[in-house]
Amino acid sequence: MRIIAGKYRGRKLHSFEGTHVRPTSDRLRERVFSILTHRMGTLEGARVADVFAGTGAMGLEALSRGASLAVFVEKHDESLKLIQSNVDLMKLGHVAKVQRADARNLPPVSEPFDLVFMDPPYGRELEGPALTSLLTSHWVKTSSLIFLELPADVAFEVPSGYDVIDERKQGKTRFYLLEVA
Repeated sequence: MRIIAGKYRGRKLHSFEGTHVRPTSDRLRERVFSILTHRMGTLEGARVADVFAGTGAMGLEALSRGASLAVFVEKHDESLKLIQSNVDLMKLGHVAKVQRADARNLPPVSEPFDLVFMDPPYGRELEGPALTSLLTSHWVKTSSLIFLELPADVAFEVPSGYDVIDERKQGKTRFYLLEVA
């Protein structure tokens, strides 16, 4: 696994062996960031949250492409250690914060994020409660974008407060680009 573009292009990231975490593939990350760049113009200065962060690849890619801050939310010890090791590897401690939290009950923040990546564990139906928590804890504002990755065969009901602005399938994955209404 590596950073695809930007300041840290080509940098290899630490990842898990086995199936504990399913990192977003390089190919899907490239596609997602192409869509985001087309939609947003640039990530320069964006505040980003990587929820269910796993390895932290999405947030680290955003930092490489100019985001000013990335907060990585995870609740599993192994993932938290891995994310911190990737942040340290890239020397991004000044713009990256690794935070232990349950995405279904996020702590309030003082300033909302422009972009949120969410790749919840498959088969646990965590996306709805996590999206609700983003709203109630003020992690997002009107026009914030949320990238949500789910299995292609899972029916997804969009919670109140969000609009689907893009939906695509790639292999066994379906991803949604949501906007806060």
